[in-house]
Amino acid sequence: MNIPRLVVAAPSSGAGKTTVATGLIAALAARGLAVSPHKVGPDYIDPGYHALAAGRPGRNLDAFMCGEDRVAPLFLHGAAGADVAVVEGVMGLFDGAAGRGELASTAQVAKLLKAPVVLVVDASSQSRSVAALVHGFASWDPQVRLAGVILNRVASDRHEQLLREALEEGSGVPVLGCVRRAASVATPSRHLGLVPAVERSADALRAVRDMGELVAASVDLDALLALARSAPPLDAEPWSAAAEVTPVAGRPRIALAGGAAFSFSYAENAELLAAAGAEVVPFDPLRDEELPAGTRGLVIGGGFPEMYVGELSANAALRGEIAALAAGGAPIAAECAGLLYLGRELDGKEMCGVLPHTGRMTERLTLGYREAVALADSPLAAEGTRVRGHEFHRTVCEPGAGEQPAWGWRGPAGPTVEGFVQGPVHGSYLHLHWAGAPQLAERLVRAAL
Repeated sequence: MNIPRLVVAAPSSGAGKTTVATGLIAALAARGLAVSPHKVGPDYIDPGYHALAAGRPGRNLDAFMCGEDRVAPLFLHGAAGADVAVVEGVMGLFDGAAGRGELASTAQVAKLLKAPVVLVVDASSQSRSVAALVHGFASWDPQVRLAGVILNRVASDRHEQLLREALEEGSGVPVLGCVRRAASVATPSRHLGLVPAVERSADALRAVRDMGELVAASVDLDALLALARSAPPLDAEPWSAAAEVTPVAGRPRIALAGGAAFSFSYAENAELLAAAGAEVVPFDPLRDEELPAGTRGLVIGGGFPEMYVGELSANAALRGEIAALAAGGAPIAAECAGLLYLGRELDGKEMCGVLPHTGRMTERLTLGYREAVALADSPLAAEGTRVRGHEFHRTVCEPGAGEQPAWGWRGPAGPTVEGFVQGPVHGSYLHLHWAGAPQLAERLVRAAL
């Protein structure tokens, strides 16, 4: 299959990848093109902005969590029906899973997709040196096709002239755009990065519109489209949720938490639940006082419950329903934000009381990929199941594990046990992309019958 595509990368974090990628998606969509947005790595927040710009889900491509062999199939699945795909990278172009070479890096994903790369360079504090930087990135890995540069945070016409002259003289990589500094497209940040688009509503829509207008006025869209169309066909078949699981009879209803407090969820997780035979019904714990009628199972993913702890605590009716659902034996899978919500308290506010821990905010960031093994049978995983996941939080739970921990792994500080398996409930900090372990979805649906 052949879908025009390109990867937007950078030498490091903070160069402006998200602004340029989101703006490019919005600018191409404004031309009437169907744009498929993708993000390298586990991040949930950037795909939210991509989705606003494209009008279709932003999807993640993570070679660590899902496996190298699934990157191209997942890309083709997400990009079905699109005219062009834009893939935003993660960190610096060659940065991946710590200590594992190129694994899960933007460069690796670009190679797996046979996609040309456009490098976004923060030019705010350099002139001729930009040519040396771009030359180094272009020559580091000959299998990575660095096909263009977009200069970001350019200060003036004179600054742009100096940058272009240096690159024409010394890099051999064409300049496809120069983006001036623009406060109007700034997006607010907090303790885990950008504020999710779902929380900003009208402000996020305006920011995305401004990004699109800025990029449309600053880059050569025709040249970028020609570059995307130069990508060769991929020798892969689109990923299919239906091919990964065996559907069960009975169509149990599984409620899926969403809204501003629980906005972190990979689209493929819900697709796998549906393919396994579930009726997936979203609900918002900030607004809904009841679970969807007939709920037989519950999935509560990641997000920012610490930002809405008062509202979540005040919704006592829903908290009571969730506790009753657990007491009745219905399967519940909760990760990170969901784990905090199921505990006794979060930052001193009463939560669902399903699990015995208390949660609180800290200054310490816990971040990184994990290779984990299930330490007990649960509705989500059989004991001994091996998964690859990701941690990303500034909260802690006390205790951090129950009498039956959910997962064990060997981390930088040695062996770790984490999370809770308690009756029908599986709660953990570990974020999982179920495309990398589709049996989890099928097991949860069977437990909900």
